[in-house]
Amino acid sequence: MSTDPNTHSNDLDIRIGNDELVIRNRYETLSITNDFLIGVMFVVGSILFLWSSTTTVGTVFFIIGSAQLLIRPSLRLSRRFHLRRFGPGRDRLDQTRDY
Repeated sequence: MSTDPNTHSNDLDIRIGNDELVIRNRYETLSITNDFLIGVMFVVGSILFLWSSTTTVGTVFFIIGSAQLLIRPSLRLSRRFHLRRFGPGRDRLDQTRDY
């Protein structure tokens, strides 16, 4: 927002450097890729549970998908630490995103 107290604009001015945008985009891409792979693992695991001969392989897919669920908060935490180098609070500019 504007620092001038006489200005009544509702516009929000956010200045983000090129390096910061690259970092945000990389983490977002990693998060989307991870989410897609989680879905694939659980769908394939579910299909493999339809036959008793592939139940073990289906269980392995569920375990891999569950482990990938741990990657999500790890990506978010890593992103926060990475963005801290741009200054305090920079990691909180886009709280609505889930990456």
